[in-house]
Amino acid sequence: MPIDQPGDDEEQEMTFLDHLEELRWHIIRSLAAIVVFAIAAFLAVDIVFGVIILGPSKTDFWTYQMLCQISELLQSDALCIDKLPFIIQNRQVTGQFTMHLTTSFVLGIVCAFPYAFWEIWRFVKPGLYSKERSAARGATLYVSFLFLSGILFGYFLVTPISINFLANYQVDPSILNEFDLVSYVNTVTALVLACGLLFQLPVVVYFATKAGLISSNTLKLYRKHAIIVILILGAMLTPPDPFSQILIALPLVGLYQIGIFIAGRIERKEAKALMATRQED
Repeated sequence: MPIDQPGDDEEQEMTFLDHLEELRWHIIRSLAAIVVFAIAAFLAVDIVFGVIILGPSKTDFWTYQMLCQISELLQSDALCIDKLPFIIQNRQVTGQFTMHLTTSFVLGIVCAFPYAFWEIWRFVKPGLYSKERSAARGATLYVSFLFLSGILFGYFLVTPISINFLANYQVDPSILNEFDLVSYVNTVTALVLACGLLFQLPVVVYFATKAGLISSNTLKLYRKHAIIVILILGAMLTPPDPFSQILIALPLVGLYQIGIFIAGRIERKEAKALMATRQED
C-alpha cells in the first residue's frame, strides 16, 4: 500500500528558499489585492464615509428604520430609534485624513479577505496529506462566508445598537455627547472586525476536532467555562458597555453550540470509517 505523502513530487523537490520565494509571491498578491480595494475605497470617500462609516450615526440607517417598522407592527415605540443625541467632531489636525486612510485600509482588508485567504491556502494546501486536503475541502468558501457574515452582523446589528446605547447613556443630563471622529471610527471598525473574526469559531472547532485536540464531550463539559471566556472576549473587543458585550456574546454562544454539533458529526463519521476499515481487515 503506498504511503500517503504531502504534496506532489515537484513540491517535495522544492528547497527551503524556493518555499520562501513562493510564500513571498502569495503574500505580495494578497497585499496587492488589499491595496487595490483600499485605493478604491479611498477614492469613493462620499460612499465610504457618508453612507458606510457614518451610516450608524444617522436615524435613516437601515437598522433603525427596520426597528421603527417593527415598532409600528407591535404598536409600541419601544424599539423605534428616531433620535441620536450626539454629534461627531474632529479635534485633531490630521484626524480626518488619518481616519480616511484607516477606514480605506480596513475596507480593503474586508473586501480582499476571500482572495487573500485563498492565496495563503494555495501555499499551505500542497504541504498537506491527501486526507487533510480532503477534510479541508471548501475551506476558503466556509471561512469567507463566516467572516463576511460576522462583518454584516457587526455592522447592521451590533454597531448601530451599541452606538444608540452609548449616545443615550448619560451620567448627568448636563453633559452633552460630542464624540471625537477618531473615537467613533475606531469603535465602528473594532466592533465590525471583532464580529468577523469571532465568527470563525466553527472553523476553529472543525480543524481542532480533526486534529484530535478537542472532542464534542470536551466542548460540552467546558460549555459554562466557554461562556465566561466569550463574555470576557466580548468585553475586550467591544466598547466598555454591557450591551455591546451581550450582543456579541449571544451569537458566539450559538456558534459554540454549532461547534459541538460539528465535532459530534466528525466523530461519528470517523467512527463509521474506523468500523468499516476493521470489517475489511
